[in-house]
Amino acid sequence: MNYRHAFHAGNHGDVLKHIVMTRIIEHLKRKDKPFRVFDAHAGIGVYALDGVEAGKTREWEGGVAKMPAAFAPDVEALLTPYRGVIARLNPDGGLTRCPGSPEVIAQLLRPQDRFTLNELHPDDYATMKERYCNDLRASIAGIDATVLMKANLPPPERRGLILIDPSYEVKNEKELVLEALRFGHRRFASGIFLIWYPVKGTDYAEKICEAFQALEIPATMKVELRVRESFDGGGLAGSGLIVVNPPFGLEDELKIIAPALAERLGIGTWGKGVVEWLAPPKG
Repeated sequence: MNYRHAFHAGNHGDVLKHIVMTRIIEHLKRKDKPFRVFDAHAGIGVYALDGVEAGKTREWEGGVAKMPAAFAPDVEALLTPYRGVIARLNPDGGLTRCPGSPEVIAQLLRPQDRFTLNELHPDDYATMKERYCNDLRASIAGIDATVLMKANLPPPERRGLILIDPSYEVKNEKELVLEALRFGHRRFASGIFLIWYPVKGTDYAEKICEAFQALEIPATMKVELRVRESFDGGGLAGSGLIVVNPPFGLEDELKIIAPALAERLGIGTWGKGVVEWLAPPKG
């Protein structure tokens, strides 16, 4: 509960996560039927890049700060929703604020859609609640992520996205995430699950992907962005997302986006973007 995302906001992991989120939300919006988004580790919603926390690490300089220049047209077409979120947070131009996942959700959902934001850290919970409590689409919670899913899945809409984005600073966090997915999928098998994981150490990402693969949940895909070599004691070298039940067409989109991000955000020759199935869809 000591983790504060303000120190890491806007880094390369955020860029990947938020772009993938926007693509999933845009797919869900193609049907008129409402849906619900759950953000299990919400943070505060919006972060000041010129604030004290971001200034201490300056991780955003290796992430969102590298994004303003245009990509190739096929990539730019897929980034339009993401760029819109950034632009609305910085109406005077430049880049002084960046979104957390709650802001991406709040900006992109329609009036008929709903979202639930959950944050366990008491100070961040209070900040997040103040920002979103007047949004009639929002429900705000400050409980354990597992309790959140047990109390709310499946949602009344029977359509939705569940974002699980822990810090992985708790010793057994990996096991808790695996259990959360196992339980959540059992309760809401048709839901889209999006789970962030870090690339660090010599084989952390490989082991966690093997563990997700061992769950044998059909239609489990990963997209991974590595920006530099990963080694023990070297910190965050990239990140990945596990996507369960990805919308049709998302795989093709990510195969355009991931290499472009790797080229833009990678350090030297280490940029690498991978999209692959851990367990293919049935049939």
